[in-house]
Amino acid sequence: MLDRVRLEAIVRRAGEIALSQWPIDNKALEVYGKMDGTPVSAADLAVDAFLRAELTRLLPCAGWLSEETIDAPNQRAGELVWLVDPIDGTRDFIHGRKGWAISVALVSNHRPLLAMLHAPARDEFWQAEAGQGAFCNGERLTASSRAQLAGARVPTRVLAAEDADLEMIEQPNSIALRIAMVAADRADLVATLRWGYEWDLAAAALIAREAGAAISDARGGKLNYNKLDPRVFGVAVSAPAIHAALIERLAERARLLSQRP
Repeated sequence: MLDRVRLEAIVRRAGEIALSQWPIDNKALEVYGKMDGTPVSAADLAVDAFLRAELTRLLPCAGWLSEETIDAPNQRAGELVWLVDPIDGTRDFIHGRKGWAISVALVSNHRPLLAMLHAPARDEFWQAEAGQGAFCNGERLTASSRAQLAGARVPTRVLAAEDADLEMIEQPNSIALRIAMVAADRADLVATLRWGYEWDLAAAALIAREAGAAISDARGGKLNYNKLDPRVFGVAVSAPAIHAALIERLAERARLLSQRP
């Protein structure tokens, strides 16, 4: 049986490692560019190495798949797999902003069983277990119950013209934190229309679902994890009553954008 207390301690320690390198007060930070043009910092790599070692020790039978070690040779081992983003929201991290988090999920048979999302700069620790609810700093979460799409709160910095009836609110760079905002009724919807990866979504998706939110890919399809291809086209998370309207609004854009390489 998995030691959840030890798991939480491991994730919290990962947060301490990240915070020790967080570039506030003009602290220098090593930053590199990846092949896809996205940034990765020395802190991402340090947290990734720590989590891989500790989570493998905690549950040796589980495979491993993370943003920074996607070619790990044991990533498909068995039915249990850790899906990890060591620092989700790296751009906020490297610029000294608080919108980043450590995302850890344990997946079995393509579904997340456990999720922990740690945002130490925001003093937030989110967690969920399948069938057991979702919590932030020990308080049970209840997702947004908004009934109308118009006026819905969206964490974003810009809205398309066709979405001008929505309300913009503060947007952390971390997609996991944006999804968690819906779980905590701090936002009514989150939607992306680009190709992303399982490790971006797995932990936050379980937190949102356990809080009562509706969640799918951008075309309304079910999210599956530990697939041969770890890519996912977009995500749509919302109050249940507006999810169908959200998917309908996104449909044409999703059709066009998902066809691009």
